[in-house]
Amino acid sequence: MDLKELLERGVAEIIIKDELIKMLHEGKPLRLKMGFDPSAPDIHLGHVVGLRKLRQLQGLGHLVVLIVADWTAQIGDPSGRSATRRMLTRDEVLANAETYLQQFFKVVDKERTEIRWQSEWFGKFGLADIINLTSKFTVAQFLAREDFAKRFAANSPIAITELLYPLLQAYDSVAIKSDVEFGGTDQKFNILVGRELQQMMGQEPQQVFLVPILPGTDGVMKMSKSLGNYIGITEPPKEMYGKVMSLADVVMMDYYWLLTDVPDEEIERMRREMAQGTLNPRDVKMRLARLIVAQFHGEEAASLAEAEFKRVFQQRELPSEIATVYLDPSQYAGRPVNIADLLMVTDLVKSRAEAKRMISQGAVSLDGQKVTEESPSITIADGLVLRVGRRKFARVELAK
Repeated sequence: MDLKELLERGVAEIIIKDELIKMLHEGKPLRLKMGFDPSAPDIHLGHVVGLRKLRQLQGLGHLVVLIVADWTAQIGDPSGRSATRRMLTRDEVLANAETYLQQFFKVVDKERTEIRWQSEWFGKFGLADIINLTSKFTVAQFLAREDFAKRFAANSPIAITELLYPLLQAYDSVAIKSDVEFGGTDQKFNILVGRELQQMMGQEPQQVFLVPILPGTDGVMKMSKSLGNYIGITEPPKEMYGKVMSLADVVMMDYYWLLTDVPDEEIERMRREMAQGTLNPRDVKMRLARLIVAQFHGEEAASLAEAEFKRVFQQRELPSEIATVYLDPSQYAGRPVNIADLLMVTDLVKSRAEAKRMISQGAVSLDGQKVTEESPSITIADGLVLRVGRRKFARVELAK
């Protein structure tokens, strides 16, 4: 990949671009900072957008410094949120961080990565250090941040701890002597605070490398585990493939641009041919699903996932593997069972309300026959297959 493509494809903004280009041409290995807030386990495709950029720069000889935000995760970064976040316990943060560390290296090169924990420096911080840090910025400066400004205008609570978050993230840059910090566009304020703090403390200011926010599978909101619109990088190949196929067509080309190596010219050709009606969006999406699954599970797994998708969704056959749920015969044998209850027992829905909603939408079937609101109960038979939506299946049998 040439430098022009590296600095333009999958990039939202670079501050200051000319300075970064000069640094890259000087040939000195740069310290590329990216922080991860282990407030929830697992890395999803939204995280991968920035990680891919780091991997590309590692190929040019630069060092990635991954910050495990074990301190600030206990506060919670409020970026883009409209309410104060729940503070996590130390044990919760460490459990999530362990998962992150297992997944980082599915994208970045472990040999060219330095892992740093915030507790290395914040573990030594005292009250005097915190007061000294807070003295360098004003409340007015922080209320200029969009999410804080909106909440302040709406008289919504803003915890003092949340105002500390950007300061602590900024100090990370000082602690590791960051040359370039990477993040999503929602991190712009925090990263700029780091740039300013470095200058105050006698360091060269870091460059700011912002990547676009990846839309979730709903095509609207930011990809997020809390919103349930995410694709995790360790999800089984068939699940990952199916989730990509559920993407809204409107965001499909964004995924190509941000998550694949398909050339820009080819992406534009596909976009143009779909608009002209000469290329089926389904075929474009199937190629995308295969490319993404292959990135994390290999070509063979991608081929198997695609074959399974075709069998289930195009040929209307059952999946090759369906989880079996064994029911207590003393409760279920020979008795009418409410379908909503059965869906909950088999974990195909989370609540009775969801079960009723899925039935009313015609999204529930038993042995291939659609369930209607007029057929609320059935008698259990061994081998009965339930389906909810496009991808949830369960086989029911009475325990022997």
